[in-house]
Amino acid sequence: MNLENAKAQMRKGILELCILSIFAEEEVYTSDIIEKLKEADLIVVEGTLYPLLTRLKNAGLLEYTWRESLSGPPRKYFRITPEGDLVLNGLSQAWDDLVQSVNLLKNKKAEN
Repeated sequence: MNLENAKAQMRKGILELCILSIFAEEEVYTSDIIEKLKEADLIVVEGTLYPLLTRLKNAGLLEYTWRESLSGPPRKYFRITPEGDLVLNGLSQAWDDLVQSVNLLKNKKAEN
């Protein structure tokens, strides 16, 4: 088993939860999303992020507005929708349940 590949797959599996969590805080520009993910050691390249944002927008979980920029063309700022909030709450609960289950199994191994 390739450990790095397994770790990358785990990160990919939680990206939607992480991105929706970022939007729950505030409206965000794409480069800000990448920066917040880097700060959390969840480095994502633009080629991964843009399709994910499009998928979340098409699912009705995100929406965006255009804002003028002093340093170039208008920028697209994303925000979470009420439906996105519901999905975020469901994903957060599923994540908490999963972490609890995994920790239970890991702790049993440590006891043996």
